[in-house]
Amino acid sequence: MNPELLAELAALIPADRLSTTQAQRDLHAKDQSSHAAHLPDVVIWPTSTAEVSAVLAIAHAHGIPVTPWGAGTSLEGNTIPLGGGIVLNFQRMDQILKVHEQDFQVTVQPGIFYKDMNKILARVGLFFAPDPGANASIGGMLANNAAGSRTVKYGATRDNVLALEVVLADGTVIRTGNRSVKQSAGYDLTHLFVGSEGTLGVITQATLKLAPLPEHFSAATAAFPDVKAAAQAVFDIIGAGLGPAALELMDVDAMRILNTEPEFDFPLLPHLFMEFIGPSEASLEEILALAGEVCRERGAVTVNVGMGRAARNQLWEGRHRLFEIQQRNYVGHSYLITDVAVPISRYPDLVAVGADLMVELDVHGSLFGHAGDGNLHSVLFFPPEETHYARAKAFNDRLVAAAQSMEGTCTGEHGVGMGKQRYLAAEVTPATLALMRTLKQTLDPKGILNPGKIIT
Repeated sequence: MNPELLAELAALIPADRLSTTQAQRDLHAKDQSSHAAHLPDVVIWPTSTAEVSAVLAIAHAHGIPVTPWGAGTSLEGNTIPLGGGIVLNFQRMDQILKVHEQDFQVTVQPGIFYKDMNKILARVGLFFAPDPGANASIGGMLANNAAGSRTVKYGATRDNVLALEVVLADGTVIRTGNRSVKQSAGYDLTHLFVGSEGTLGVITQATLKLAPLPEHFSAATAAFPDVKAAAQAVFDIIGAGLGPAALELMDVDAMRILNTEPEFDFPLLPHLFMEFIGPSEASLEEILALAGEVCRERGAVTVNVGMGRAARNQLWEGRHRLFEIQQRNYVGHSYLITDVAVPISRYPDLVAVGADLMVELDVHGSLFGHAGDGNLHSVLFFPPEETHYARAKAFNDRLVAAAQSMEGTCTGEHGVGMGKQRYLAAEVTPATLALMRTLKQTLDPKGILNPGKIIT
């Protein structure tokens, strides 16, 4: 980046919110994915929509890439600044602007972490339901349409957004949607930007749907003789109309990894982790008992439906930290993450394919996922040698192909990022992909917004 352009940016942004230091560039060169780092030229911390607009206007005029940055927890290279240029870190735009308590809504800036937001909302008995596990920012969740364990009951981020403020590539500020739950006025631009990974515009404000904090809830676990039986029980639980608030699959390796933490001592068998909500304590106990029966009918070896609040919190904290625990157990290894999803009726078939492929290709890692909505993850760890990577890549290729053959997708919640473009091309028709390129060209004619992501 030339000195004249840096001077133009420095005239707009104070020195304490603009950095070209090697340390800051390194910090913003990589997310939590396995993709290689790419250094930005400059990092900027905006504090207002007006500043974002002004920075984008300058970048557009000079053809400089701009990559939005939330928490850096993306898993598909979504925030890696492939083209260098400017990284916009939204850490300073982290305010709750208004809680619309009686409408079950909140308007926020993108830099707030969803966990911090929910701590504040809990004071009025409300919460934002999507729960990706990592301490993601709201902006990152919007950009990637993050989901998580509670999607089975509350939907993904996209299902919980009413309105946005977005800055376009040339600095133009637009507002989409409104606070009415029912909206039928014009094209649905709100949901066009959600999941677009910062390639069509930069989100600077959002109005989100909230849910009441449940009063009566409890977790349950069930251990199964094999992962295929556990996956079949997922379909049975959904089909029984038990309405789980979370329904997670964990294979033997995932349980082994979890047991390396001192607070856990699970049987080394595939598990389902479940959560249920009831309108009363009595109805909750009835739901839990029915869930236990369904699991036993599917061959569950052990069922625990009497979990106290502290044990429940510990269970979900462990599940959310699984990837972190895995990384600690595989120091010096490379890794590859998958994120496929299928219709719930095909979930047992998908899990069977994944389990069989692990044996056939001699790859090592865990199968787990948000089973209640048909989402299956695997994290494969391997020595950095090329031969090991080739087997892991073959596993990923074949699992994605299997999911797509089941009318599913290559990515349920991590996004396309920089690693799934070829899978996207196989998943949609050429005409659909061409329309995506037309949208990108229309909204970002110079290609400055998060280049190299989703489509190339």
